[in-house]
Amino acid sequence: MEKEKQLLLLCCQLIERSLNWGDNSIWSNDDFDQLSKLIFEKTKVRLSISTLKRIWGKVRYDSYPTAATLNALARFLDYESWRDFRQHHQVNGVIEQSELPSTIEQIPAVKASSKNRYKYLWLMAIPLLLVAAFYFAGINRKNTPDLSTVKFSSKKTSDDLPNSVVFSYDASAFHSDSVYIQQSWDPRRRELVPGDGKQHTSIYYTPGHFIAKLVVNNRIVKQSVVFIKTKGWVGIVDHQPVPVYLSTAEIKGDGYMGITDSLMQQKLGTPVFNDTWLKFCNVREFPGIRADNFTMECTLRNTATPGQSVCRKADLTILGDGMAIVIPIVNKGCIANMGVLTGQYWIGGNDHDLSAFGCDFRQYQTLKCSVNNHRLKIYLNNKQIMDVEQKRNIGRIVGLRFEFEGPGQVKHYKLETPGSKVYEESF
Repeated sequence: MEKEKQLLLLCCQLIERSLNWGDNSIWSNDDFDQLSKLIFEKTKVRLSISTLKRIWGKVRYDSYPTAATLNALARFLDYESWRDFRQHHQVNGVIEQSELPSTIEQIPAVKASSKNRYKYLWLMAIPLLLVAAFYFAGINRKNTPDLSTVKFSSKKTSDDLPNSVVFSYDASAFHSDSVYIQQSWDPRRRELVPGDGKQHTSIYYTPGHFIAKLVVNNRIVKQSVVFIKTKGWVGIVDHQPVPVYLSTAEIKGDGYMGITDSLMQQKLGTPVFNDTWLKFCNVREFPGIRADNFTMECTLRNTATPGQSVCRKADLTILGDGMAIVIPIVNKGCIANMGVLTGQYWIGGNDHDLSAFGCDFRQYQTLKCSVNNHRLKIYLNNKQIMDVEQKRNIGRIVGLRFEFEGPGQVKHYKLETPGSKVYEESF
């Protein structure tokens, strides 16, 4: 078990290195929330904030993480599983020491007779240290560029997918070789650019409302909105390194929007769809819909068999220009590996009872949510299954997305602000 703990420590350190967020001692609750989202985006496994805090030693917890949690961490680092991670970092059963941080050498205890002498030396040094601190702080203030001289803007090159975006920037005032352009909130989508450069082009494969960032010396100095819209509904199958785009004819079914398992198998070359996601996206403005007072209702189902997709997950996502609401429904046996994003909080299935979100996909499921009076309410088949506070809304609503682990179908949806605007489609 001690070796497993050392491996877990190594895994955490490698994740920290990949994120480049600084020492975990300064991580806030928002940082762990962000990490939870990153892990889900890459692995489709939701680890709650509390789980991550326990792993990083922020909360006392004597139990060892579950196999599912360890596998998710390993896959986030591009290993197939925790076993693969263990085998890669062990030689003859011993953890490779080159991967671990060097241990801190013990400093010999100072003799009692020397303590007072060192104490007085420190007292004499304090004024000098204060003078030096003020001096270097003054130099640092002088060397910090005026942010008004820093430029950062973006321009789309297309109205279709994929979409290349040209970023124009000027960070030359920093005289730094640590200048990055980050496509969105995901730090993995960060690209190193010349410190004295002027333009950089990035490609976006999926639609959405993104906040691109100019990062200098690990500090965000400017931001630019990148809004990749769609022309109606588009179908996308997640695939690395490039997703598979579906034609309008391919996603048009008999009374539904969706694809068959045979078409998905044809596109991917495999009959098994675990951790493979089909997305239907409609990203655009929805004038007249208020994020603090709306109702969204849809009828959908995951059509995969248990042999094709064990959990047969389905997600409804309402995109805002500030945050998003993500509501999942799953095979009843898989509620531990899911979670609800309320637009403000993450509620994970491994430390909350989300059994009400389990369903039987042999039938269409009616999923509904409403936001009003700072409350988010969720209903499944006309039964309320969640009621939580929402202090801040998700901002302007800029998109709808249905996601399925495997093939799936959407029969109908209706988005409305009561007494105002209604958007409704039956497929």
